[in-house]
Amino acid sequence: MTSAPSLLIQDLRVSISGKQIVKGLDLQIKPGEIHALMGPNGSGKSTLCYAMAGDPNFKTQGKVLLDGRDILPLDIDERSRAGLFLAYQNPPAVPGVNVANYLRTIYNAAHAPAPSITIPDFEKLVKAEMARLRMDESFLERYLNDGFSGGERKRFEVLQMALLQPKYVLLDELDSGLDVDALKILADGVSRLRTERKLGVLVITHYARILQHLKPDYVHVLHRGKLVKSGGPEVAARIEREGYAGLLGSDAESEAGAGEKR
Repeated sequence: MTSAPSLLIQDLRVSISGKQIVKGLDLQIKPGEIHALMGPNGSGKSTLCYAMAGDPNFKTQGKVLLDGRDILPLDIDERSRAGLFLAYQNPPAVPGVNVANYLRTIYNAAHAPAPSITIPDFEKLVKAEMARLRMDESFLERYLNDGFSGGERKRFEVLQMALLQPKYVLLDELDSGLDVDALKILADGVSRLRTERKLGVLVITHYARILQHLKPDYVHVLHRGKLVKSGGPEVAARIEREGYAGLLGSDAESEAGAGEKR
């Protein structure tokens, strides 16, 4: 167990339906660091994030220490309260659930046992964060992710991050389906939280363009459930030039077109 604050993954193994997807992964993310995780489809990137967040479909072995506390035995909500946040690639829609009410509910839950925030104070707080993400205030009157565009869903994920103030976030393909302007706004939002709150970030992506904005400290390549390469931004630049085949050889080509395991 480490005494220094970090998100420390030790010999993590993740299985679903008896098939092992993540095969003994070790990784440490310190406060304020951004780590990018890349790799061919089917490598286990999203599996890693969902298993760490507590998806009951996955069986885990090993340890995930959040500031010294193993969170794998904890329920999903306990992992969240401990300081872990997962931003979904495709957040689900919940028709009938008002966005404003939802945000205030999760804000109060995250900051318990402090007294519940008053409605005027919450409105002031959330509208300030929305302005930073260039979100119209009418957004608050809509239903949760119902009819949201891809960019709106991703902005809403970052808005929740800003309000819940987690210690570490897992970003599952935040850049998926975004245009250049939306990508920059979201990346700037994550970078601001990193700077202001020493947020630790693990971002999953296939493309180097989001990393041009996030500026990761480390880039890792996951292949067949194992980390096979770690370095700086130059790793992502090489993948952008040569593809995974240039880095991994024929093994990467055999996985082309495979679906990501969930």
